[in-house]
Amino acid sequence: MEESMVDQEVEVVDNCIQHAKERLNEQITQVKSKNYDFAPQFKEMTIQLYLIGVMWRYYETHGFPPETARDKAFTTLSTMMIRDGIKPKRAQKQVDFLKKMAKLEDDDDALAIAIGHESEAGDESLVEIFEHYIDEVRVSGALWRHYDFGKKIILFGGLLMGFVGVWFITIFMPESSDIFILAFGLLTAFLFVVSVSLIGLLIYRIRFRKSKGSSA
Repeated sequence: MEESMVDQEVEVVDNCIQHAKERLNEQITQVKSKNYDFAPQFKEMTIQLYLIGVMWRYYETHGFPPETARDKAFTTLSTMMIRDGIKPKRAQKQVDFLKKMAKLEDDDDALAIAIGHESEAGDESLVEIFEHYIDEVRVSGALWRHYDFGKKIILFGGLLMGFVGVWFITIFMPESSDIFILAFGLLTAFLFVVSVSLIGLLIYRIRFRKSKGSSA
């Protein structure tokens, strides 16, 4: 009897995952046709929250109370991620993050979950979510690319400036101690990193203000 119940539970989870994947495949085709330019992390998070909403609705339609169905949706997404090749610890970490993002400050469900929960086969619900953020510079692909490029500049530029600092002191102040040479190199690298970070922050603030002004 107990084994039969376990098998039935596994079957429900399997069917829920299958249902979610079918809905996602249907929606992704529409999203790709729009050629959106969002940051990869944002796009992944939005799709996962959407799937939680879809799974939540699925469990509700199969007799689970709303809160239980919602909790099972998160667990099932973790199971789906593991089956897709993601390591269990990473999958659980991502699900924990999604739980934090799933609720707004007023305790309402996040937009992606709410729309996923109300979605129907054949609609454009995932497109509707992304359309809501299309003018939001903070989740744009361009900003993400600038950020990624900026990290590389900070890393390699900081190393280069550190070596330049060490070289400068070694050549022009050869009597300096090893500790002083090292400290000067670290200081040079630190000043470069801080300067580039401040410039990047300034560029972001300018672009963000322009984005808010144009959307107002």
